[in-house]
Amino acid sequence: MHGEPAELFWRRRKVRLRPLILILDISGSMTDYSRNLLQFAYSAKRAAARVEVFCFGTRLTRVTRALQHRRPDDALDRAAKSVFDWEGGTRIGDSLDAFVRDWGRRGLCRGGVVVICSDGLDRGDPGILATAMERLARLSHRVVWMNPHKGDNQDFRPSTLGMMVAAPHIDLMLSGHDLNSLEELAMLLPTLS
Repeated sequence: MHGEPAELFWRRRKVRLRPLILILDISGSMTDYSRNLLQFAYSAKRAAARVEVFCFGTRLTRVTRALQHRRPDDALDRAAKSVFDWEGGTRIGDSLDAFVRDWGRRGLCRGGVVVICSDGLDRGDPGILATAMERLARLSHRVVWMNPHKGDNQDFRPSTLGMMVAAPHIDLMLSGHDLNSLEELAMLLPTLS
């Protein structure tokens, strides 16, 4: 009133979650893990609005809409039916290249956290995988790779050609072999922003 300063109110920066893009390997070598990964994707989609889910074996399939069903079993069944090559071969490079060309360049992963869940067993050209991973790393905020072969091994070194080619472009390597590893990912996601 008499020249006394008023109380200052500071605004806090609004925290926005980054988009989450899950790219799940559903090939034959990932049979033991693919249903758990899809259930995790369903839960992530129900918990946050900005989640996109893709599955791949020999080709990439977007399953985000299939996972929007209220009942989990129905959503997982719809997702499984929409994927052409469930438990088939693996072409990681071709699938990631298709993702970057068709979805990444449109801005879907720009500034987002991309989580690739795969064992790295690839039957495709390693050069295509290297190029796709390089482009993906440039477009996204972070690239996380979950490899069930890592397990609880802290000294894990990639031994498959696909993993060796992708490794230089990965920001964080996690395991994806059990429920605890999926919980670890869920706890880490807010800190990756």
